[in-house]
Amino acid sequence: MTTDAHELTENHIQRLEQEFLGSAENRVAMNAVTTSGYLAAATNRNAALRHQHTFSHLVRTPTVTNQKQSGRCWLFAGLNLLRLNVRESLGLEQFELSQNYLTFYDKLEKANYFLLNICRTRDEPVDGRLVSWLLADPVPDAGQWDMFTGLVEKYGIVPRDVMPETWHSGRTRSMNELLSERLRYAAAQLLERTSGNDSVVIGDALADVYRLLAIHLGTPPRKFLWEWRNTKGEFFRDGIVTPREFLQRHCTHDLREYICLIHAPSPDKPFDTAYTVEYLGNMAGGRPVIYVNQNIEVLKQAAIDSIVSGEPVWFGCDVGKSIHRELGILDTELFDEPFRATGRDTFSKSQRLTYGHGKMTHAMLLTGVDLDENGRPIQWRVENSWGDKGGDKGYLRMSDAWFTEHVYEITVNKRVLEPEICEIAQQEPVVLPPWDPMGALA
Repeated sequence: MTTDAHELTENHIQRLEQEFLGSAENRVAMNAVTTSGYLAAATNRNAALRHQHTFSHLVRTPTVTNQKQSGRCWLFAGLNLLRLNVRESLGLEQFELSQNYLTFYDKLEKANYFLLNICRTRDEPVDGRLVSWLLADPVPDAGQWDMFTGLVEKYGIVPRDVMPETWHSGRTRSMNELLSERLRYAAAQLLERTSGNDSVVIGDALADVYRLLAIHLGTPPRKFLWEWRNTKGEFFRDGIVTPREFLQRHCTHDLREYICLIHAPSPDKPFDTAYTVEYLGNMAGGRPVIYVNQNIEVLKQAAIDSIVSGEPVWFGCDVGKSIHRELGILDTELFDEPFRATGRDTFSKSQRLTYGHGKMTHAMLLTGVDLDENGRPIQWRVENSWGDKGGDKGYLRMSDAWFTEHVYEITVNKRVLEPEICEIAQQEPVVLPPWDPMGALA
């Protein structure tokens, strides 16, 4: 059969129009959506009403943070987890760690990592898939859990007041464009060998990157005076400390004890197997990104056990699916027919991964779970980083069905996992190509 047989004709378009307008349901849907918008017209009232912000198990957390117009959710979620431990150490009710501080070093490390990878791929064609993939986004905002822990272990942490947000830390687009331009220029020099040796080209580029970052974000502190009053009004002083000393004094988390579990039910990724992704990282010599692929029920039970023990769970998901931001609800049944695409219910998670309709796009914290009388999860409480508008002052509610379909990764302490899973994490991982769905950055 030739492709001409499938050309859209006037008769075909007329037939489609007649079929659409011949349905009263379609006409009502068109009138509602064109007048009031998809969310207002399609929201399933019963699905929305069954979401009460009450949970059988809850981790006490402070007010939500706000990443604004940036893709730093993974840093915010990671620091939101650590700040609970630091907050307890300091005796404070409300407290934030500096996201801007880690943003600065993440960008600097990513710039160096990008340039080294360009050198590694010198024998590849510039217009080939690999180099094109590297050049597409040299210093993205996004990241992964192992990238976060590498930054914390190397650079420590500081309170938000020590290096607060700037205009550009919350609006990163123009800064990223400048950084990308400089790094792509350096890539051209490296690949075309038009200027000096590799060390000179990389050194000059990194000096420019540091300059641009300092202009946009400020310079990160190497030491700072830290003193505070706790909620009882008692005064304390650490004196002059480095960011790593602050981490060691006020955060007891051993980040090496955490394991990333993924749920990638694809034919090419058997469960009970460790995976990594080639060129996925932010730091030369940093921790490799390691995933252990497990059944979704394993992820849920590990998340439950962690929350019940009093610790939130960092997780990665496809946040754009079945979400009502104003109501703060994530639910697969949230939008009624005929507003849902035909075939949506039969488009499996495996197929969404394979055909480009599913991947990790956002990281948040699970801070609560509502269990039924049999210990099965009904809904989950989510700490987001989009500010306090929407949901319960910025906290979201997630149905358990949404967890099944759109959560791809969680990070938990080894103590809530079976020894066999921990052993898998120590095995030599299967290496996936950079463009694999599991290479997506949250």
